[in-house]
Amino acid sequence: MFSDTHFHFNILEEESRQSVLEQMAANNTFFGMDIGTHCDDLARRQKLALDVISKIADEDKKKKAFNMYYFSAGIWPAPEAIRDRKNQIIELERQLKAALDNPNHFYKKVVAIGECGLDHHWNPSGVDGRCESDFDQELFDGEKEMFLMQLDLAKKYSLPVVVHSRDAFEGTVECLKDACYDNGIIHCYSYGLEEAKVFLDRGWYLAFGGGVTYTKKSKMDEMIELLRYVPSDRLLMETDAPYLAPVPFRGQKNTPLLIEHSYKFVADARGISVDSLNETVDSNIRKLFSC
Repeated sequence: MFSDTHFHFNILEEESRQSVLEQMAANNTFFGMDIGTHCDDLARRQKLALDVISKIADEDKKKKAFNMYYFSAGIWPAPEAIRDRKNQIIELERQLKAALDNPNHFYKKVVAIGECGLDHHWNPSGVDGRCESDFDQELFDGEKEMFLMQLDLAKKYSLPVVVHSRDAFEGTVECLKDACYDNGIIHCYSYGLEEAKVFLDRGWYLAFGGGVTYTKKSKMDEMIELLRYVPSDRLLMETDAPYLAPVPFRGQKNTPLLIEHSYKFVADARGISVDSLNETVDSNIRKLFSC
């Protein structure tokens, strides 16, 4: 139950990692994807996850944790990465090939490129410290180029893409058109219904997380309309843990174990049961990631 298509395992609190995986295994979680954000983090994340799983004493839970665990590999659009994008892409592909060629099956379980994309949300005091003043035209152009490079890499390896798009709808769509590659997830979907129609018409999945539970009363009708509009075969759920903990845990550290609150919110909005939403999400995961 409660598959999670987007979490950052390496930055979850160390003492919680094993207990989180054990509980996910106990819940018979079908799928969890450990997301990449740096060109050189894939090998470290895989080793960390395998080390944690190996410490699970219960053999049944250990097997379930191993089976449900998957990875992406990608570069988040940080200014320092954008400026060094050519070298960053070379290293990203090197780590991707090393994983796919590894004889250990666990390391081969890289099923997506990302998260990658465009971020034009300016919040200097936020966790990413993003400032509009950091972005001149050269950096804006470089951000698009790095995104396109990763779309091309996904195309080369026939992998879906986990797209990060924040306050950058037009630029994101422009890149997708230029790449001619529409295969993957718009992660942590934060736009409205009209923008959703554009992504859906191009064939993208939309993933919803804890942020939907923050919807203001004045915007609730719009959110419900959006959640009801998304076709069942294009809907996914995620946490972005340790960020975006859903209500009633907003402001606290998020983990994949809290995703059930987001599932309930979305299921209620769509007028279906949580079990039905679980089945829908798992079916979409099987199709998108061929797992």
